[in-house]
Amino acid sequence: MIGIGVVLLVFVPIAYFLLPKKTDEKSPEVLNPIDLNPETVDQNLLQVGQGHTIGTFSFQNQFGKWISLNDVKGKVFVAEYFFTTCQTICPKMNDQMQRVQAAFKNESQFSILSFTVNPEVDTIDQLKRYADEHGAIAGKWHFLTGNKEKLYEAARKSFFLLKKSEVENQGDVGTDFIHTNNFVLIDKQLRIRGYYDGTNSKDVDKLMEDVRLILAE
Repeated sequence: MIGIGVVLLVFVPIAYFLLPKKTDEKSPEVLNPIDLNPETVDQNLLQVGQGHTIGTFSFQNQFGKWISLNDVKGKVFVAEYFFTTCQTICPKMNDQMQRVQAAFKNESQFSILSFTVNPEVDTIDQLKRYADEHGAIAGKWHFLTGNKEKLYEAARKSFFLLKKSEVENQGDVGTDFIHTNNFVLIDKQLRIRGYYDGTNSKDVDKLMEDVRLILAE
């Protein structure tokens, strides 16, 4: 009996360190229109409490390639809205987005989509210059331009980044929308899983933690 007791005294502490430990980390919940600021949600979607997914879109990236919803289906991705001539928060946001890209540069199931809000200026060539300046990896980080109405529609009906008043003033590149600081996290089922301040490094740290959790789902 003494021998068994000695074995237990030795084995139990060792097993404690060898066995997988439970974690309190939980994947972020799925967000639907009803969970969000109603000012950012298209009025036809205000009462949607479940089942919202990102709608179809098709825009050209910095290489002139058409990128659509099919290119991110089955992937986790982060979306933002910006414009290349922004001198205030956009540089801070895309410095942080470079951190996100670096963290997942070898993850084939992860992408970044940066939609311009000023397509008149942000042509394919302009986006290519900007992408190169930020070290964008081809096929990983897409800078997207196209029809302005469609770009804003995606922001309003899919990603919920744009207030109604900002839609009405979309011709004014000085609107608050132009300076939105949010990154949006989308899962493999095209569902919204979180919003993060793209100018705040701690918030972006949280974003990257959540990306890892969702990739592991």
